[in-house]
Amino acid sequence: MTKTVNHWIGGKTAEGTSGQYGPVTDPATGAVTTRVALASAEEVDAAVAAAKDAYATWGTSSLAQRTAVLFRYRALLDARRDDIAALITAEHGKVHSDALGEVARGLEIVELACGITTQLKGELSTQVSSRVDVSSIRQPLGVVAGITPFNFPAMVPMWMFPLAVACGNTFVLKPSEKDPSAANLLAELASEAGLPDGVLNVVHGDKVAVDALLAHPDVAAVSFVGSTPVARYIHATASANGKRVQALGGAKNHMLVLPDADLDAAADAAVSAAYGSAGERCMAISAVVAVGAIGDELVAKIRERAEKITIGPGDDPASEMGPLITAAHRDKVASYVTGAAAQGAEVVLDGTGYTVEGFEDGHWIGLSLLDKVSTDSDAYRDEIFGPVLCVLRVDTYEEGVALMNASPFGNGTAIFTRDGGAARRFQLEVEAGMVGVNVPIPVPVGYHSFGGWKDSLFGDHHIYGNDGVHFYTRGKVVTTRWPDPADAPAGVDLGFPRNH
Repeated sequence: MTKTVNHWIGGKTAEGTSGQYGPVTDPATGAVTTRVALASAEEVDAAVAAAKDAYATWGTSSLAQRTAVLFRYRALLDARRDDIAALITAEHGKVHSDALGEVARGLEIVELACGITTQLKGELSTQVSSRVDVSSIRQPLGVVAGITPFNFPAMVPMWMFPLAVACGNTFVLKPSEKDPSAANLLAELASEAGLPDGVLNVVHGDKVAVDALLAHPDVAAVSFVGSTPVARYIHATASANGKRVQALGGAKNHMLVLPDADLDAAADAAVSAAYGSAGERCMAISAVVAVGAIGDELVAKIRERAEKITIGPGDDPASEMGPLITAAHRDKVASYVTGAAAQGAEVVLDGTGYTVEGFEDGHWIGLSLLDKVSTDSDAYRDEIFGPVLCVLRVDTYEEGVALMNASPFGNGTAIFTRDGGAARRFQLEVEAGMVGVNVPIPVPVGYHSFGGWKDSLFGDHHIYGNDGVHFYTRGKVVTTRWPDPADAPAGVDLGFPRNH
């Protein structure tokens, strides 16, 4: 019998009432292991109402109270990180080490939230005019919502709600319905840490739930991570409804390899960045741009390493790469490989048709490597979101940067070189929000902010770091003038009782 994942509203499990359920599969076996309740608009209303009620007290709670909860929450997450990772592996399919890494990166933001006291300090200017002072403060927004993707079912929610609640907001999370269990465990542990009922709520669902959040008059802001078409829709719809929005979209991340680069290091980086988490991450390197005569050697080194990657169930310690999230997604990823040769690419490695013995019904695909890919091919233009690496050839650094900057995406990028001057020029000239120098996946640490440019971000704020704090608060400036007590006609009356 399959288990049921219900909502978490007002500090307790809330059984779904819509009558609608979605299947959750084990990607390694293809078997449906769980059903998840899909919320109606009325159930979203209930979650928002719980958050609104909680905000009446949480929004005015002391910083000491909030950080005490967050410190306890951090300890509980640390103690249960294996359990969280196991849920991720069971429903997403990524190997256990990748899942643990995801939890660790989420914990960074919890730790940032534990130090929110320094982030929320205001500013004061005295004597801007005679007896006039001006202060700037930041206050919470109210009820905020997060809509998160399947590929990081713990980390991306943890990029949002810890900072949001630390700033004094209450939160409604709508995680991916493909792997929902981790979100519920995160909410349960927050409650165990002492987070008051209704401060963090989880509603599962599909577009019905999303649209209800985007239109709800009591939701002040929406955070989103997902594909570019959906990010554009989220941004347009929520903005039209008067909400603050940060919507992070898709990517086509490039890695420029100059002729002077350490090719072994570059090949190692390309393999880990392209095929880690089966390529299902918005910071995956999906296009390597080889400059000059190094292309053949670099491709050979990438192939040599890729052929040694062990693919298998995520809970097998020997596995280095797991299956894809669904069979439909596996088939779509495979279509880019099967159609590559007809569009001019050289198929160096073809991972389609791959199966794992004993797990034949799993959502398997092997590693694919496409060389001499053209910029007008489908495999280059689209975000494949799978273990497919494209190699493009250019003659010069300038040609490579121009190729990269012509992409509509601008999430992350990297350069591999021994030349500091070239690296410095690259980081200034490339049009992307995150840049790695001899670092293949330049995901910023928690106290910096994560976000791209162009079609990879809709809205003005990046996620977490200083941008995250600013997104979940709004500024207020107070100008104050008090008369000097010495000027009072009867002198100073401090209200003390008179002794006779």
